[in-house]
Amino acid sequence: MTQPIPPITLPPPQDPMLEGKWLQQRLHQWLDEEFIPEAINQIIAERAAQIFVRQRMEGENDLGSLVIAIVTEMQSFDFSKSFYGEFAIANAVSDLLLESLGIDKCCGQ
Repeated sequence: MTQPIPPITLPPPQDPMLEGKWLQQRLHQWLDEEFIPEAINQIIAERAAQIFVRQRMEGENDLGSLVIAIVTEMQSFDFSKSFYGEFAIANAVSDLLLESLGIDKCCGQ
């Protein structure tokens, strides 16, 4: 029987605003590189970073919970001018955070 991947907990934030700025820049870069640069990518990255920062300031350190919060709150975002949706954004945030922690996003190690 396979074992579930254990939850991933981020270290407590030292500077949530700095983390948010980093995430916004990296997510914007990822969005532009994944398909084509679009003006809406900056707005998407800003919104996702705002959600992330607020969650971190409220004490959320669990990566799964952060991803769910981003999916939930980005559902109200108008993605009509974008190739992306809330799930793609939340997954990209997760991948970027895992990469920053040195964790293989494929297998959780």
